[in-house]
Amino acid sequence: MMPDLQMSVLCDDVRQERSGKFILIGLFDVIGMPQFPALFPRVCIVNRWCCGEGRHLEKTRIVGPDGRTVVAEGKELALELAGQEASVTNVEFFLNLRFDGEGVYWVEIILDGDLKLRYPLRVNRVVQSRGNEGPMPA
Repeated sequence: MMPDLQMSVLCDDVRQERSGKFILIGLFDVIGMPQFPALFPRVCIVNRWCCGEGRHLEKTRIVGPDGRTVVAEGKELALELAGQEASVTNVEFFLNLRFDGEGVYWVEIILDGDLKLRYPLRVNRVVQSRGNEGPMPA
């Protein structure tokens, strides 16, 4: 039985406690860069699957604003659910992502070759302020 994708989250980092609980750090849906092309140091994508059974293959990728150019593609990750009450959480890190320009990029979650979820990741140009206030949106 095909599992349901309970969540997919972009964040800066993930920690796992001894109890097995995950701590997600710095959730986001927008990246601000002062110039392009740009390298973004690290994106973590956390996917949680439930309500299914059997062995499946997950793949995560980030696609450019044109909807076709693959900016980053993860490895195929196996997930196995012993029963409908079981869940699996997969964590994948993408390092030094290159963004050629601002726009809406797309995070795609694929299970057994079928697209299960697609959601936007906005990449914006920011203007650095001269004070200590931090970057300002353009």
